[in-house]
Amino acid sequence: MMPPLDDMRREWAARMGEALPEYHIVLAETDEDAKREIIDADAAYGWIPPDALGVARKLRWLQNPDAGPFIGYYYKELIEHPVTICNPRGIYFDHISHHIMMFLLALARGLPFYIDAQRQAKWDPDARRSQYIDLAGAMVLIVGVGGIGHETARLCAEFGMTVIGVDPRCEYELPFIELHAPGALDDLIPRADFVVTTTPHTPETEGMWNAQRFGLMKQTAYFINIGRGKTTKIDALADAIESDQIAGAGLDVFEEEPLPKEHRLWRLPNVLLTPHIAVKDADTVTARRYEVLLENARRFANGQSLHNVVDKVVWY
Repeated sequence: MMPPLDDMRREWAARMGEALPEYHIVLAETDEDAKREIIDADAAYGWIPPDALGVARKLRWLQNPDAGPFIGYYYKELIEHPVTICNPRGIYFDHISHHIMMFLLALARGLPFYIDAQRQAKWDPDARRSQYIDLAGAMVLIVGVGGIGHETARLCAEFGMTVIGVDPRCEYELPFIELHAPGALDDLIPRADFVVTTTPHTPETEGMWNAQRFGLMKQTAYFINIGRGKTTKIDALADAIESDQIAGAGLDVFEEEPLPKEHRLWRLPNVLLTPHIAVKDADTVTARRYEVLLENARRFANGQSLHNVVDKVVWY
């Protein structure tokens, strides 16, 4: 267990020791402890800095605690190292997809305009200034149909929506989605009433949502980002909404966090903003993260293939 440690990791180590007595589990309290213990470790949980990786003689499996880790988690030496890295993707599937649906339903019905009227104690049946979108006749484009995206696709299909998706690899059964490779993205954007992105931040996805792509969207379409903020050029998005190039947006993640108080997005109509809290207070996530770790530990001990193996070059 790599530092920094907390009560949760200490508890997990004790539980794993009881469940899998074949393991010798070491809690590295400091970077120096980690560098000493990693020398003969077969596996690790957390992040391994370059100086520690350089002395690891036996390392074969690294469990990343996060599906979307901090910038710098994957560095050149780690990418080139033969260690297999896994992550806990899929553990947020229901919580974040519900947050997406909150945005989607609210924007389809023009809820931000009615909230503005409510704040003014104004009875205004005509407050909505955006086009009503009947979900049964609408199309949603989901960019990233992994753990979160596939559940969002299922929910959208239950509302009667036509669902199209873009993903470089398919890990789920998706009978309710028209699936495409990433190269088709620009051709698909003009078809969608809602563009939902759940993609992680990688060298390829950074800034992928930009002025050019917002220019491909319908004037009546909405953009929803609940993946990673750095995939979206926030000023280009504000420009597109302010100029009525697109109808609005729902965002839980931002290019810069916290979003600066002076940014235009705070004040634009038909925009819903939440401060990166889609899984806040979701009490099932911690247990799911541990179960992914425990199952992979069992598999590793038995020489079986691991779950959620990461393509280190693209960081997910």
